[in-house]
Amino acid sequence: MAHFSAALEESTRLGIKQGLAKGIAVGSNGITFAIWAFNVWYGSRLVMYHGYQGGTVFAASASIILGGKYFSEASAAGERVLAVIRRVPKIDSGSDTGEELANVAGEVEFKNVEFCYPSRPESPIFASFCLRVPAGRTAALVGSSGSGKSTVVALLERFYDPSGGEVALDGVDIRRLRLKWLRTQMGLVSQEPALFATSIMENILFGKEDATPEEVTAAAKAANAHNFISQLPQGYDTQVGERGVQMSGGQKQRIAIARAILKSPKILLLDEATSALDTESERVVQEALDLASVGRTTIVVAHRLSTIRNADMIAVMQYGEVKELGSHEELIADENGLYSSLVRLQQTRESNEVDEVSGAGSTSALGQSSSHSMSRRFSAASRSSSARSLGDAGDADNTEDPKLPLPSFRRLLMLNAPEWRQALMGGFSAIVFGGIQPAYAYAMGSMISVYFLTDHGEIRDKTRTYALIFVALAVLSFLINIGQHYNFGAMGEYLTKRIREQMLTKILTFEIGWFDRDENSSGAICSQLAKDANVVRSLVGDRMALVIQTVSAVLIACTMGLVIAWRLALVMIAVQPLIIVCFYARRVLLKSMSKKSIQAQSESSKLAAEAVSNLRTITAFSSQDRILGLFNQAQNGPRKESIRQSWIAGLGLGTSMSLMTCTWALDFWFGGRLIAQHHITAKALFQTFMILVSTGRVIADAGSMTTDLAKGADAIASVFAVLDRVTEIDPDNPEGYKPEKLKGEVDIRGVDFAYPSRPDVIIFKGFSLSIQSGKSTALVGQSGSGKSTIIGLIERFYDPVRGMVKIDGRDIKTYNLRALRRHIGLVSQEPTLFAGTIRENIVYGTETASEAEIENAARSANAHDFISNLKDGYDTWCGERGVQLSGGQKQRIAIARAILKNPAILLLDEATSALDSQSEKVVQEALERVMVGRTSVVVAHRLSTIQNCDLITVLDKGIVVEKGTHSSLMSKGPSGTYYSLVSLQQGGNQN
Repeated sequence: MAHFSAALEESTRLGIKQGLAKGIAVGSNGITFAIWAFNVWYGSRLVMYHGYQGGTVFAASASIILGGKYFSEASAAGERVLAVIRRVPKIDSGSDTGEELANVAGEVEFKNVEFCYPSRPESPIFASFCLRVPAGRTAALVGSSGSGKSTVVALLERFYDPSGGEVALDGVDIRRLRLKWLRTQMGLVSQEPALFATSIMENILFGKEDATPEEVTAAAKAANAHNFISQLPQGYDTQVGERGVQMSGGQKQRIAIARAILKSPKILLLDEATSALDTESERVVQEALDLASVGRTTIVVAHRLSTIRNADMIAVMQYGEVKELGSHEELIADENGLYSSLVRLQQTRESNEVDEVSGAGSTSALGQSSSHSMSRRFSAASRSSSARSLGDAGDADNTEDPKLPLPSFRRLLMLNAPEWRQALMGGFSAIVFGGIQPAYAYAMGSMISVYFLTDHGEIRDKTRTYALIFVALAVLSFLINIGQHYNFGAMGEYLTKRIREQMLTKILTFEIGWFDRDENSSGAICSQLAKDANVVRSLVGDRMALVIQTVSAVLIACTMGLVIAWRLALVMIAVQPLIIVCFYARRVLLKSMSKKSIQAQSESSKLAAEAVSNLRTITAFSSQDRILGLFNQAQNGPRKESIRQSWIAGLGLGTSMSLMTCTWALDFWFGGRLIAQHHITAKALFQTFMILVSTGRVIADAGSMTTDLAKGADAIASVFAVLDRVTEIDPDNPEGYKPEKLKGEVDIRGVDFAYPSRPDVIIFKGFSLSIQSGKSTALVGQSGSGKSTIIGLIERFYDPVRGMVKIDGRDIKTYNLRALRRHIGLVSQEPTLFAGTIRENIVYGTETASEAEIENAARSANAHDFISNLKDGYDTWCGERGVQLSGGQKQRIAIARAILKNPAILLLDEATSALDSQSEKVVQEALERVMVGRTSVVVAHRLSTIQNCDLITVLDKGIVVEKGTHSSLMSKGPSGTYYSLVSLQQGGNQN
């Protein structure tokens, strides 16, 4: 919150400056008055010396000044849009220029490539990089994080162009090839798969748009995704959620692999394609990928060496250079080589354990038999789990959301109470500005009669007088607008800051289940923080100013009209409601059209936003046409609605303009009779008419904001609904127990659980597990077996439907949750970094930490060296979600953050999955040192990281099927589930 408040301070200062700028900009519209001053002077000369009629001069001036405003507004509005449309990208995927090779063999070569990322030009990745991958061969890239492995893939996909050298396909520089065609020849599976907020079927179809359902199913089966998809209630039509949030890491990766397999490309690019998969899934998917690689060029980026030992060539990279190159057998023969050291680091057991497995039979046979036995157990568990029910659990999750409270404007204004001085100054300015419009109309009406005078001297004198009045109005309008917009802008910005701070403070106390709902996605919350707060700001600032202006203008105008020509004024005031209705109808119809157009465009806007955020995936699969097709399809409804609305608006606007013209005709007819009867002069007629007609327009403008008031009322209700909501899991319960110290004993007893967003998918039924204090417990099993759910229950991200979670013998619900979490450290499978410096990300979770403590934590996580090599060191900007760092670098920073916290309970959810072998060894040693004397729960697919744990628990479909130490579980032989899992990981670790 401190960082958020600091960011809001800057935003508030900028907003106040914008209020001042807006005041200057709106005040500059007073130039219209100055233009009228010139027109008055020049028009008088046309009348006096060139024989023009006064009415003609006035009509021409009014048409140019009033009509020109709309052209300038349209030009300003279209400038930014046209700038985007006209921009030609440096790497244009839509360009039709370039060659297309008749037959693609698939040979890839990097020739003396020089490259650095545009965002960090001071940190070169490649200096003179060379690598050749023969056609139809599989090349694996291994090495430490940040060595440039993923950059090779990015350059080949032409996400970037090298600053020197060239990347060639079949001997042709890829910059000479048509880009869209080039990308159709390649299939990419990234380390962090990007899924769209649509169904599983639609996501897989991005690989091949015209694929049949059978082809999609076959691709899913090849990626080992079909089984888990089929078990979902909606199967392939299941929505994956924003960024695939409804899927586990392994499930997302398998969908992405299915997408690539469906494409059947000439060149297959696998950037840590199996990093998030469990052992069983990895084996099956790896077999599928090996099969998919046959006959095509494949480039594999991998940390887990078991996935690349069968590659035709392996390139060991370090600091942007290829240090070793050869096959697995060739490289492993050099015992002192880099590759050999990497392989040794990934041995999953000591030599006696390898002999133990070898004695039971061959690895392949063992893997096959264990796979069949595991499949039978998983199938049985699947059938039983599908029949399970939580009884009334669904009822608990299907409670209706409370209705929004009635908006309290008084409560809202009280939030703005500290800005009472700005309110007084802004209100005074608005009152004065309200009088400018009637004064302007009075001067206009008076000026018309001047053109019909016969005495040139009198024309010159009065022209000078009214010209000076217009100039004075221009100066006054400029100054008053600055005062009004600056003060009301400051009020609105301070109110927005308070609302956002209070809303985010409240939102951060909500239970995780609240965020799982679609309406509470990160995008929706950000939209609410931005949109609702801005609507409220506009309501209190701009709209309040408009109300004060309108009241001031109406009172002054009616008074002036009654003083000048009370008879005509009474008639005009009597018909004023009709004029107001006409103006109002026109504004409301136009605004309604705009609003309905925006609503109709919401789906296409959402699609466009998602396309931008997943641009790499779209470009890699050359799916621009598919996205545009979906976009055009989403536009069909809005287009029809727009045509229908245009007909309605045309009739409405035509009727309102006709009625308004009729009322003006009535005013002039009655005014003419009054002139004929010598009750008023022609000058008084024009003065009164201009004053009251312009006032009708002002009232209509203010009246049209009733839709804004309704929108503002909804926003206020939405804001207070958040502020008044009582969270189901209160992290700041004052009555909760605040432990000074924890032993770390965890006991899960008889737990029933399903995620609130999916109450029909049962995770646990009567689940129990005891975790001893000061001991390390590992959780292993397939994706979706409930490993990460246990982490969520210990952190109390969710409460079980039934049963209990205890820490140190006390129900977790009785703790003050914020105090409890200070003693729990978490490193997740997908590390979360904030848009700040590396130092700021490491110190998250600890209130105070010295520089020495930060560096020690980084050293323990094997992060200090790479951080020190960065130009800005610990002050290096991580970027949004850590985008400036590699996956391994992000994970090490997250581990350093947990180490710095020094927790009593350490939760590691695939903490080393993104690390290379060298980093994994050092970090694993650091974690094992940190784990000593504290309770540790380790979720792992890579079994080399958990062999030394005190207890290993094997999960299958939410059930504990085995538990014990590594040795005791291995002693069960081929019939044991854990033994089978370990055996499946032997392939890459035996020479």
